[in-house]
Amino acid sequence: MLNLLNDAVYLYTILLVIYALLSWFPGGYQSAFGKFLSRICEPYLSLFDRLNLRFGPIDLTIMVAVIILNLASQGLTMIIVSLL
Repeated sequence: MLNLLNDAVYLYTILLVIYALLSWFPGGYQSAFGKFLSRICEPYLSLFDRLNLRFGPIDLTIMVAVIILNLASQGLTMIIVSLL
């Protein structure tokens, strides 16, 4: 069960990084793959919109989202392990 949780978090982290890298390609978000990633990543990333993590041209929203996701996963793993 823990492996499944860790694998899911790892996969979602990879998808978030790919979503961030799409900004480097013109029309990346308008492609079929970009639209697919938008449907998957935007609901989670919208939780961080209120934090205003933009500093000039640099947007740290995805980096903070990945860090929070991984910290939450580690915390949940620790809780599950302590219950076993």
